Amino acid sequence: MGVPRGQERQAPQEVETREDEEQNIKLTEILELLVAAGYFRARIKGLSPFDKVVGGMTWCITTCNFDIDVDLLFQENSTIGQKIALTEKIVSVLPKMKCPHRLEPHQIQGLDFIHIFPVIQWLVKRAIETREEMGDYVRSYSISQFQKTHRLPEDDEFMQRKEKAIKTVTDIFEVYKPQRKYKRQKGAEELLDEESKVHATLLEYGRRYGFSRQAGKTEQAEDKKTALPAGLAAAGKTEPCDEDDLQAAEELRIKTLMTGMAAMATEEGKLTASTVGQIVGLQSDEIKQIVSEYAEKQSELSAEERPERLGAAQQHRRKVASLNKQILQKTKLLEELQAKCTDLQAKCTEAKKTLAEVKSYSEKLDKELAALETIEAQADSSVLQSLRALVAMNENLKSQEQEFKAHCREEMERLQQSIENLKAEAAEDGEEQEPNKIIEQQYQAEKEKLQKIRLLLARRNREIAILQRKIDEVPSRAELTQYQKRFIELYSQVSATHKETKQFFTLYNTLDDKKVYLEKEVNLLNSIHDNFHQAMASSGSREQFLRQMEQIVEGIKQNRMKMEKKKQENKMRRDQLNDEYLELLEKQRLYFKTVKEFKEFVVVRMNRIVHLWQQENLFENSSCAVFVYNGILKKRT
Repeated sequence: MGVPRGQERQAPQEVETREDEEQNIKLTEILELLVAAGYFRARIKGLSPFDKVVGGMTWCITTCNFDIDVDLLFQENSTIGQKIALTEKIVSVLPKMKCPHRLEPHQIQGLDFIHIFPVIQWLVKRAIETREEMGDYVRSYSISQFQKTHRLPEDDEFMQRKEKAIKTVTDIFEVYKPQRKYKRQKGAEELLDEESKVHATLLEYGRRYGFSRQAGKTEQAEDKKTALPAGLAAAGKTEPCDEDDLQAAEELRIKTLMTGMAAMATEEGKLTASTVGQIVGLQSDEIKQIVSEYAEKQSELSAEERPERLGAAQQHRRKVASLNKQILQKTKLLEELQAKCTDLQAKCTEAKKTLAEVKSYSEKLDKELAALETIEAQADSSVLQSLRALVAMNENLKSQEQEFKAHCREEMERLQQSIENLKAEAAEDGEEQEPNKIIEQQYQAEKEKLQKIRLLLARRNREIAILQRKIDEVPSRAELTQYQKRFIELYSQVSATHKETKQFFTLYNTLDDKKVYLEKEVNLLNSIHDNFHQAMASSGSREQFLRQMEQIVEGIKQNRMKMEKKKQENKMRRDQLNDEYLELLEKQRLYFKTVKEFKEFVVVRMNRIVHLWQQENLFENSSCAVFVYNGILKKRT
C-alpha cells in the first residue's frame, strides 16, 4: 500500500476514564450473588459487565418460573437496539413479578450497579426459593415415574410384610370380634326411650354400663324449666333424688332389662334359656310387680315429706340458683361453640385459598407436563433411555448413601453407648484403670490420625479448588467459538477500514500524479508560448524549435507506452489473484462440507456404541456411565 506524500504518522490519543469504587464494589457483590445462585457464566473474564449482569437477570427471571408474556431472549455482544429492547422487557417484567424495588432501563444500560444490586438480590432469593420448590416437585415426580416401572428390594419386602400384617389383623379381628351372649325374649316389654335401647343392646353383648348422670341432670333441668312457670307450689314434686337413689334406680333398670334376656346357646358349657328359667323360676312377674310398687311408694313418700321440710321461698331460691348455673353453663358452651365456629370459618377460608392456589399450580404443572411430553416425543429415544437409566442409577445410589449414613449414625450411637457403659463400669470398679488408660491412648492415637487425615483432606481440597479454577480459566468450546466469531467480525471491520484507507491513499496518489503531469503540461505550454515568437524570427531557430517539439512528442509517446504496459501488467495480476481467490473459496466449501459429514458420522457411530454397550451390560457402575455419556456429549459438541 502506498503512503501519502507529505503525511506524517501521529501518535494514538489516550482516552481518560474514571471508575467509581462504589460501583465496582457493587458489581463484585452482584457477580458473587449470581455465582452463588448458580449462574457460573458471571465468572468468565471475557464478557462485559453488561452481558454478565443482564444475562444473570434474565437467568433469574427464567428460573423463577413466572408466567409472563414476554420473550426474554438474551444474546451476548448484542447491538445497541437489542440491548435497549431487552432492558425495557426486563423492566416491564419486574412489576409483574411483584418486585419491591423499582428500576429504569437507562440504569441498566448505564451500569448503575448501586440501583441494580437490590433487584439482583431479590431475584436471586426468588430464584433459590423457586428452585427448591421445583427440586422437591421434580424429585417426587421422578420417584413416582420410577416406581411405575421399577421396584426396589425394600418395596418387595414391604409387600410381603404387608400381606402378613393384613392376614394377622384379620385373624385378630376374627378372634376378638364382639359375640352376642344374650337375646331379648319375644314376650318382653317393649323399650320406649333410646337410652334404654342402647343399654339393652350393650347388655346383649355382655357389656354392662350405668346410665349417665349428665343425661339425668339434663332431663331434670328440662323438667325444672317446664315446671317453673306453673308456680312454686308444684315445684317440690320435681326435686331430684340423691346419688344413692339414682344408683339404685340404675341397678333396678339393669335388672329389669336382664329379666327380658335369654342366654344364647352358641358354645358348649354356657347357660341356656332353660337353665336361666330354672334358676329364676316362675317368680319373675312377681319381682317386677314388687319393684314397681316399691318405686311408686318411695316417690309418694319423698313428695309428701320434702314440702314439709323446705319452705316455698327456699325451694324458689334453689331453683333460681340451679337455673342460673345452667344458664352460665349454656353461655360458656355457646361462647366455646362461637369460638369454634369462627376458627372453622377462618380455616375454611384458608382452605379455599390454598385450594385455589393448588388448582392454579396444578394447571401450571399440567401445562409444563404437556410441554415436557412434547419435548420428550421430539427427543431421541436412545438418549432418553440412557438418561432414564442414569437417573434411576443416581436415585439408587442416593438411597444407598442415605441408608449407609443412617447405618453409620446407628453404629456411632451404639459405640458411644458402649463407651458410656465402659466408663460407668470403670468408675464403679477402680481396679480396671489400666484398660481405661489403654483405651484412652488408643483414642488419642485415632484422634491424631483423624486430624492428620483432615489436614490431608483440606490440602487435597485446596489442590482440587486450584485445579478447578485453572479448568475454569480455560475457555470452553462454545466460548472459543464465540471468540472466533468476534475475531472474525473484528477482522472484517479492520479489513473494511484498511480497504477504505487504501482506496483513499490510491486516490490521493493518483490525483497527485495527475497534478504533477498537469503542472508539467502547463509549464511546457508556457515555454512553447514564450519561445514561439522568438523561434519564428529566423529559419534556423524555426527548425530547431520544430526538432525540440518532435523530441517532446516522442517523450510523451514513450511515457504513454510505459503507462499502458504497466496497466496491462496490473490487469493480468488482478485476473490471476481473482482465479486464486475462486479456488480458495471452492476449497473452503469443500472443507465445511467434509466437517459437517464427519460430525454426522461421529454422532451416528457414538449412538451405535452406546446402544451396543447397553445391550452388553457394560455399565457396571454410575461413574463409568457418567464418564462415557459426558464423552459422547463432548464429541457431539
